[in-house]
Amino acid sequence: MLPSRERQARHARRGLLRSAGMPVVVQKYGGSSVGSLEKMRLVAERVAARKRAGAELVVVVSAMGDTTDELLALAKGVSRDPPRRELDMLLSAGERISMALLSMALQELGVQAISFTGSQSGILTDESHANARIVEVKPARILEELGRGRVVIVAGYQGVSRAREVTTLGRGGSDTTAVALAAALAAEACEIYSDVDGVWSADPRAVLDAQKLDAIGHGEMQELARAGAKVLNAQAVEWARRSGIVIHALSTHGGGSGTRVVPEAPARGGRAVGAALLGYLVPLKLQGRDGLGELLALLAERGAAPHETAVHAGGAELWLSLENVHGFAALREELGRRLGGRLDVAADLCAVSLVGHGLCDTPAALAAALAEAAALGGDWLGTVAGGARLSLLVRAGAGKALLQRLHGALVAGERREARTG
Repeated sequence: MLPSRERQARHARRGLLRSAGMPVVVQKYGGSSVGSLEKMRLVAERVAARKRAGAELVVVVSAMGDTTDELLALAKGVSRDPPRRELDMLLSAGERISMALLSMALQELGVQAISFTGSQSGILTDESHANARIVEVKPARILEELGRGRVVIVAGYQGVSRAREVTTLGRGGSDTTAVALAAALAAEACEIYSDVDGVWSADPRAVLDAQKLDAIGHGEMQELARAGAKVLNAQAVEWARRSGIVIHALSTHGGGSGTRVVPEAPARGGRAVGAALLGYLVPLKLQGRDGLGELLALLAERGAAPHETAVHAGGAELWLSLENVHGFAALREELGRRLGGRLDVAADLCAVSLVGHGLCDTPAALAAALAEAAALGGDWLGTVAGGARLSLLVRAGAGKALLQRLHGALVAGERREARTG
């Protein structure tokens, strides 16, 4: 929940906007939704129609298509280990291109619009380059422009630290921008648009019997996002959870009812709501615990957040996600220099996870998941269970097969039982 002072300020902003006849809606459009000029025009037409229907709009945009990956490739073409500050300066350019183009397209349609960078929007972050967290939003300029009747276009994925440094929020960070703005503006709605109609029980491109969810709770959605589901960013859902924001995940192409991400999860009786696959994991095994502090400090310097950490009498094991690590070869060499033979760095693996409240409290569900993993033989390397998530570590080539098996046995299978029971 929000602190009482922040809740009061939010209610005051909502009252001010409503008294001015301004129901604010925050929309976010992902990179594939604005991936070409034609798609940008279609988004502009959608936004214009919503504006003419009476909504005051703040629209958050990602970089066009594969722009972020292309900029990252340029960086790696000149630097084996790109400095994180300079990466932020470079990568934040993609969203700036999108915001300016969408503003131009709206003005071409006769709609008043203005574009803002993250810093101009008042998005303040910590100082963790390439994987920053939003700490505060001061939307004064946005409120001024809404008061003038303009659509405000905001560059997602970026902000500014208190040291006035440009920062980026990590993969999927535009979702966080949208939810944080929705909270700061006391918005009537926060709509996240992508190529997929809502949240599914698994990636429908990998699992043919995946089904769309009409609603899912913040807690389960945050776990699915952490487990690799790409439709929403985990930090964005965390913001929504703290602020009580309902997210509506929708398709850019229209049609379909999407999925509502709500504070309270629908009752599922301890069944799994979904399954997800997270790739690009590197297991780190540390012999003894003396070097753990040094290891964690080094990872923190590089913004390399462990996905899971287990500490035991003989040492520690960490599953390191490479999603926002842009110079792993150099990091690996430095780990070797600092920790020597005490640290074992394994080959890339992946984690397949089941998510559902009460799932890990059900011995039958855990036993069934372990049986499916055991069928993979030597490809299954470990398991972490707790709370609403059960994760199985497997060799990268076996991830998709295990995802399909777990979904069939513990998501689709249980759903069929629930309907016929």
